[in-house]
Amino acid sequence: MIKLYHFPKSGHAHRIQLMLSLLDIPTELVFVDLAKGAHKKPEFLAINPVGQVPVIDDNGTVIADSNAILVYLALKHDGERWLPTDPTGAARVQRWLSVAAGPLAFGPAAARLVTVFGASFNSDEVIARAHTLLKVIEDELAKSPFLVGDHATIADVANYSYIAHAPEGNVSLEPYPNVRAWLARIEALPGFVPMPRTVIGLQTTL
Repeated sequence: MIKLYHFPKSGHAHRIQLMLSLLDIPTELVFVDLAKGAHKKPEFLAINPVGQVPVIDDNGTVIADSNAILVYLALKHDGERWLPTDPTGAARVQRWLSVAAGPLAFGPAAARLVTVFGASFNSDEVIARAHTLLKVIEDELAKSPFLVGDHATIADVANYSYIAHAPEGNVSLEPYPNVRAWLARIEALPGFVPMPRTVIGLQTTL
């Protein structure tokens, strides 16, 4: 059984919970109370010196960083389906992992950090960044049902959580029908598990 150190409102942690569920891997969830600084305590820093969730412990193999964990799980458990090994497919997935670590983190995720966690980002700036990214994704999804071709890969898992929860950060998804259809396709995958929603921002109803 894999241990997943997580915080329920973390999109980074959710992407790993989602991946584990999609792969139908038995998982023990270990709650790390970020609000109380548990991620900065010596016992957690011994697991991940960077002091961030998620972290997995796969029977003694400890992996930190959500994108690294996605690569590990895909390669270990379902190979080609979730992470293509041909040069073009692998590069296309890597592109979206970089998006998840960059534009997504500094756009939709940052906008949500302002409303949900009181982060001090400039709301107008991060919301504008979010819409810039969403326009790119909208155009990409006009070409294929998922970010890399005709089936879900870790590219989709890496980007799903913060886009699905973008309205919590006052980022509307209404202008993006392809994005909303893509979210619905991911939510229809066998094993899908949602991230808890926060009634804040544009997300005023559950």
